[in-house]
Amino acid sequence: MTTIKPIAAALCAGLVLAGTTAQAGEITVVSWGGAYTKSQVEAYQKPWMAKTGHKIKSVDAPNPAAPIKAQVKAGNVSIDVADVEYSDAVRYCDEGLLELIDPAVLPPAPDGTPATEDFIDGGLTDCAVANIVWSTVLAYDASKFKGAKPTSISDLFDVKKFPGKRGLRKGAKPNLEMALMADGVPAAEVYKMLGTPAGVKRAFAKLDSIKDHVVWWEAGAQPPQLLADGEVIMTTAYNGRIFNAAIGEDKPFEIVWDGQILDFDLFVIPRGAPNKDLALDFIKFATGTKPLADQAKYIAYGPARKSSGELVGLYQDGKTRMGPHMPTAEANMKNALVNNFEFWADRDSELNERFNAWIATN
Repeated sequence: MTTIKPIAAALCAGLVLAGTTAQAGEITVVSWGGAYTKSQVEAYQKPWMAKTGHKIKSVDAPNPAAPIKAQVKAGNVSIDVADVEYSDAVRYCDEGLLELIDPAVLPPAPDGTPATEDFIDGGLTDCAVANIVWSTVLAYDASKFKGAKPTSISDLFDVKKFPGKRGLRKGAKPNLEMALMADGVPAAEVYKMLGTPAGVKRAFAKLDSIKDHVVWWEAGAQPPQLLADGEVIMTTAYNGRIFNAAIGEDKPFEIVWDGQILDFDLFVIPRGAPNKDLALDFIKFATGTKPLADQAKYIAYGPARKSSGELVGLYQDGKTRMGPHMPTAEANMKNALVNNFEFWADRDSELNERFNAWIATN
């Protein structure tokens, strides 16, 4: 766990909510939309509203972190809670754009284990509390393949063996990592390689090999739709979105776990949030053991607490065991890469600037 920096007693007091207020309030929670937001509404939002009497305005965004900086700088913050990626949580915290969250206020596990020991490694930072472990994977529509099917991340880049359009997220992350793994770099050496000019050049060279075959996506709901519409034969995607389409909507989609990139999503409170105390109360509730386990009924993302794991059971259809569909299942981890959030916190702007320039060239 990231060490919490000393802060003034007054700020600590401002972050701790001793029970709910007598008067009903409303908070604005921004998340990623689609099946993911639905899982949060069912597991976190509805139960919290029923328990407290407060209301939640749920807002979807392609990237919930995007508006935070502008709102804080303008002193006009409308977001109370945002669900963000790890590198954004770390960078925004360092820039003073987020409220500090003392992990001591988070509920313990059912057996009394403190939250600081119950969250998986990396699940708590100075300004953020993790809720899920998810991954970016390669996925394809099995009905479009009559013979050989994709089995590795290198197949994403093999347009001779598998001709057709590919879907990629529009951004440097995780395309550069996947490009290097597809080019033969072992997962354990990816970030060391990507930290060098030669490694960056190698990654972009690999991306060059499929540039003319790419359909770019930005929101998590897009890859399953691209597959369903036949616009691409394979795509990178968030594992939970493909699970929802395959199991929840009976689409013929398959996941290739080779080369998956694991990551966290975390709840943050923008500095100056209009309902800071209620925002913290919601985060405390949502990241408790049972709500985190309950979310796994609706989407195949692993809960960020150890104590939640044993409570994860069946999908909402009442028959599909969720364990094998989690990115952290042993069988799915054979060639997995854990996102290096420190690398991206330091290099995000630089590499995305280069990525955008690369896209703009013919």
